[in-house]
Amino acid sequence: MKNNNITLRLIVLNFLEFAVWGAYLTSLGRYLGASGLGPQIKWFFAMQGFVSIFMPTLMGILADRKIQAQKVLALCHGLAGVFMAGAGVYCMQAGEALQFGPLFVLYSLSVAFFMPTIALVNSVAYNALEGAGKDPVKAFPPIRVFGTVGFIISMLATNFVKIGGVAMQDSYTQLISSGVLSLILCAYAFTMPACPVKKGQKGQSLVDAFGLKAFTLFKDRQFAVFFIFSMLLGASLQITNGYANTFLGSFAENPSLADTFAVKNSNALISISQISETLCILLIPFCMKKFGIKKVMLIAMFAWVFRFGFFGCGQPDFPGVLLFILSCVVYGVAFDFFNISGSLYVNENTDKDIRSSAQGLFMLMTNGLGATVGTLAAGAVVDAVVFAPQAAAAASGVDFSVAGAWSNAWYIFAGYAFVVGVLFMILFKDPQKVAKKA
Repeated sequence: MKNNNITLRLIVLNFLEFAVWGAYLTSLGRYLGASGLGPQIKWFFAMQGFVSIFMPTLMGILADRKIQAQKVLALCHGLAGVFMAGAGVYCMQAGEALQFGPLFVLYSLSVAFFMPTIALVNSVAYNALEGAGKDPVKAFPPIRVFGTVGFIISMLATNFVKIGGVAMQDSYTQLISSGVLSLILCAYAFTMPACPVKKGQKGQSLVDAFGLKAFTLFKDRQFAVFFIFSMLLGASLQITNGYANTFLGSFAENPSLADTFAVKNSNALISISQISETLCILLIPFCMKKFGIKKVMLIAMFAWVFRFGFFGCGQPDFPGVLLFILSCVVYGVAFDFFNISGSLYVNENTDKDIRSSAQGLFMLMTNGLGATVGTLAAGAVVDAVVFAPQAAAAASGVDFSVAGAWSNAWYIFAGYAFVVGVLFMILFKDPQKVAKKA
């Protein structure tokens, strides 16, 4: 492995990984709503969390024990790409007769194989950097920045590119685009440096034989608290992905706001969140050294309070739109400071033979259990606070403020994030202080 090109190779890997996701993640709800599947939005985003409960862990175990991680990564992207492109083709053929069932099945199969790739890319990158004599804590964050760049470019393309006169954010073409990018990454993953595989040995326990040792981390109080709060914070991850675009689109009912940039180009506005990610990733090495893992994670948790709170206070026109922009800016801190620092925390505090499994377990708690429960709970809140009262008001001919109802929903989410942050501050011990006492 050559030190002078591994950084560039990993930049391309991360760019493609998140470009696949950015092609549809923030715009899918908009397309589903326009296709008459608005009430089912929560199930599409909850499915991402549901498959993350078991698929990242299973693929991590496979990468630790049976097949080299870069090959598992290629396999997952190959299958994800085929199913996602198939979902787009189905939508194209179905037209106005689009049905929830077939689309949901194809989409679910795709995300089942895509979600493990996030952790696998981390494992492949850490292995490559260590093999090149580089420190992942210092070298990985600048590389990971280009994953966010890929997400942003993919989002903007989905917002502004029109095919057949229809913007991709309003069309099934976003699914086909994601599928094609996934297939490209499938081929590229085979070029990554080989990752070690620890074959099973005679006399091993059942736990060792199936690579389940990562779950024994729950015996350690520090790791148990960390993983539990990973789940609680993971509940916040998909809320704005699933509903921010729908929320901004709701202002179109007000003629004075319908033509504002925030409403007409909501995907582009939301992309500021990913631009903020790009900058915040670069701050992680400094903040980890300056503040330590606990304070960095606390900063992330309270950033979610502002993320949701600013959405609740904002308006699409000036100056209210500045609060939407601030919400997008703090998202970079909310997302990166926990997800990237948490991944590095797992990498630094686990043995090499279970790192892929441990990364998969981290994904299970955040993007699996947390995101599933959080998405369904958020959907219940939105149904109770926004959609149900709106439908009742329409049926009775009573005026109803959709914007005010959405504000209440965002304030509920902000309150939840605040409580999680306070509990984490009390219960999680600073690893640096624990190490000094030991």
